[in-house]
Amino acid sequence: MDGSEIKGLSGGVNQAGVRDYNERLLLSVLQRRGAMAGSDIARLVNLSPQTVSIILRRLEKDGIIMRGDPSRGKVGKPSIPMRLNPDGVLAIGFKIGRRSADLVLTGIDGAVRQQIQEHYDYPFPEAIFGLLQRGVAQFLDHLTVEEQGRLSGIGIAAPFELWKWHDLTGDMAERFRSWKDVDFAAEVAKFSPLPVFVLNDGTAACHAEHLYGRGKEFRDYAFFFVSSFIGGGVVLNNTVFAGNQGNAGALGSMRTTGPLGESQHLIDVASIHLLEGRLSEAGVDPRLLWQQPQDWAMLSRYVDPWLAQTAQELAKASLSICSVIDFEAIVIDGAFPPQVRTDLVSRVRRYLVNQDTRGLIEPRIETGSIGSAARGIGAASAPITSQFLLNANAGLTAY
Repeated sequence: MDGSEIKGLSGGVNQAGVRDYNERLLLSVLQRRGAMAGSDIARLVNLSPQTVSIILRRLEKDGIIMRGDPSRGKVGKPSIPMRLNPDGVLAIGFKIGRRSADLVLTGIDGAVRQQIQEHYDYPFPEAIFGLLQRGVAQFLDHLTVEEQGRLSGIGIAAPFELWKWHDLTGDMAERFRSWKDVDFAAEVAKFSPLPVFVLNDGTAACHAEHLYGRGKEFRDYAFFFVSSFIGGGVVLNNTVFAGNQGNAGALGSMRTTGPLGESQHLIDVASIHLLEGRLSEAGVDPRLLWQQPQDWAMLSRYVDPWLAQTAQELAKASLSICSVIDFEAIVIDGAFPPQVRTDLVSRVRRYLVNQDTRGLIEPRIETGSIGSAARGIGAASAPITSQFLLNANAGLTAY
C-alpha cells in the first residue's frame, strides 16, 4: 500500500468520533476495573441505571464494548457484565530511540497486534519518517476496511530536545540538529490523515505502565524507565502529570553526587549507555543488549557491576523525589530482560535501607510490568486516551 492509498482513510475513528464525558467515564471505569455489570457501574459513578444502560447500548452498537459471560449463582436474573472490545479502538505508537525505533499497533487494551523494530547508528529525520510511512502502510495492509476505520491516531514518543543527543561534527551534526525544526504532524500528514499526538518518551512509558501495568495499584508514584538514557514520569491523583510543557518527570536530569563530591546528572550514572561502554571497552558488541528476545545472562560479568551502580543511584534519587512529593511508591521498569528488572529493584530496596531518611517517609520500591515496548505502547495510548478516556493530563498535544 503506498501513500496515496493511505490518504484515502478517514481521520480517526469514524463510527462516532470523540466520545462525550459520560461515555468516557464509563469506558474509563471498564478500562481501569475490567468487566462490570451496568448496575454496578451505575452505583460506582452515581448515574441512574437507565442512563448507564443507554450509554452502554450505544457503545456496544459502536463496537467499542462487548458483552461478557452472564454472572450466575445469585438470586434473580443473571447479570451480564460489559467489557471493552479489545479491537474496538486501535492506535499506532511510534517510539524514536537512541539506538532503535519501535512501531506498534495496539488496541484499547494495550496489547500489541503488530510490531516493527529497526536499529540504526543515529536517528536522522528522513530515515525515521521513512520507516514510519512504510510501517503504517504495512500495518494497514493487514487490517480490514472496518479495522482501518477504528484507527484513532498515531502517537509519537521522542526524547525531550532530541537534537541535543549526540556530539557530532560537520555535516552529520547539521543533519542531526535538523530535528529542532521538525514538525511531526506536518511530516505525518504527507502520508496519513490520522491525528498525531506527540509526547516525551519517558512520559509515554509512564502512560503505558499506568494504563496497562502495575501503575493501576498506586494513586501517586514516580516512575523510572531505564534505557539507553534514563527517563521517567510522575503520576498524581491517578493521572499521569506531564507538566506545563510536557516535560514533567525528566528524572534523568536530577542531580546526584559523584564519589569525589562532584555534581552529576542521573542520566550519566544510571543509564544503559554506560553498560554499552563497558562492553565496548571489553571488545564485546554492545548490540547484544538489544537483540530480541533479550537475554543478558551471558553478559553477567559486565551487567552485575552496572546493576550495583544503577541501583545505588536510583535509591538516592528515589529519596530526593520523595522530599518534594510524598509518593507512595517508586516504580522501576526499563529496556532490559524481566530478570534484570527484578534484580535491579531488589538491589534498590537493599540500598535504600542504608540511606539517610530523616524527615521522609520511605516509599515502596516496585517493579514495572510493561518492559521494552512501554514507550511505543504508551505513545499508542495517547490518541485512545485523548478521544475515549478521562484524563486530566494536559500534556498530550493533538495536531
